[in-house]
Amino acid sequence: MRMDFLTLFPEMFPGVLQSSILNKAAEKESVQFNVHNIRDFSVNKHGKVDDYPYGGGAGMVLTPQPVFDAVEHVKGAANVVYAPRVILLCPQGKPYKQADAEKLASEKHLIFICGHYEGYDERIREHLVTDEYSIGDFVLTGGELGAMVMADSITRLLPGVLGNDESAEKDSFSQGLLEHPHYTRPADFRGYQVPDVLLSGHHENIEKWRKEQAVKRTRERRPDLID
Repeated sequence: MRMDFLTLFPEMFPGVLQSSILNKAAEKESVQFNVHNIRDFSVNKHGKVDDYPYGGGAGMVLTPQPVFDAVEHVKGAANVVYAPRVILLCPQGKPYKQADAEKLASEKHLIFICGHYEGYDERIREHLVTDEYSIGDFVLTGGELGAMVMADSITRLLPGVLGNDESAEKDSFSQGLLEHPHYTRPADFRGYQVPDVLLSGHHENIEKWRKEQAVKRTRERRPDLID
């Protein structure tokens, strides 16, 4: 997979993309990350990428020219026959879910547009973007953090990235429920005991307990998922 990030603040990405699972995935060549500064594609001699909105109002709006040119450059650089998904991070987008991560993990090329300011020129949304996502009902300064969240959740689903593919299959939300509780050694910590069933070695009973706990936790914490 190839992931390209179009941003006004490319310095935000290296620390995330070069750490932990994302870095390991890149080293395995399961994914290729590329970060592009939208200002590099501006035809304005000062690298200006925003302007006042028609009709007035507060804030500045990201102009279409540098974004269109950046996306077209990335498509050309990829030199592939399949069409990429062009993803816009914005509060008006579809709420991002685990099912979306699973769907996007089957794609070959993802382009993330990370905006700032008051918003995007609507022509970017109408004529360039294939998908719009929001990572929650709150507003961030820009789309960079949302793009990193999506990149992490997608990359860990790529074959061989986690080492044990079953880890992703049993994650919270993957089967419609929150994950069951986990315990490790010691069995007794300050008088707090690990449930006996987990020490029994009876795999059928352990799986039954885990399913029951997953349902219980989901009902208590996310009843909307049960519904």
